[in-house]
Amino acid sequence: MATETTTRQYVDLDLSFKVNPFTKDLYLKTDEDAVKTSIRHLLRTNNFERPFHPEIGTQIRSLMFENFSAAVKIALERTIAESIEKFETRARLLKVSVDEYEDKNDLLINVIFTLKNGNTPITITTSISRVR
Repeated sequence: MATETTTRQYVDLDLSFKVNPFTKDLYLKTDEDAVKTSIRHLLRTNNFERPFHPEIGTQIRSLMFENFSAAVKIALERTIAESIEKFETRARLLKVSVDEYEDKNDLLINVIFTLKNGNTPITITTSISRVR
């Protein structure tokens, strides 16, 4: 008897809402691209920003205006890791690192994770700017 292994495919809508000219369906993001986009949106969302789900988000923006020190860096890395582990269940978090670019008032965030159905490390590097 042959055993069949199935792997789960992760699918999200592409938020550009472009329509495929042949199928007339919206474009989809799958697997790695879907989870990467979800994590980027999670990092850019403040707590209490989403109606009916105030718990979704991070404290990044409030911590950005603190004097950047080792303690603030640890707090940023912790809040990012906790948010990803809690709200992005498709990812298995490996590492989070935060660096400050003082001249540009930016934070450079590196997130390394694997998909729950895979073992290949995936890296996201994103920048968040202080605008006030």
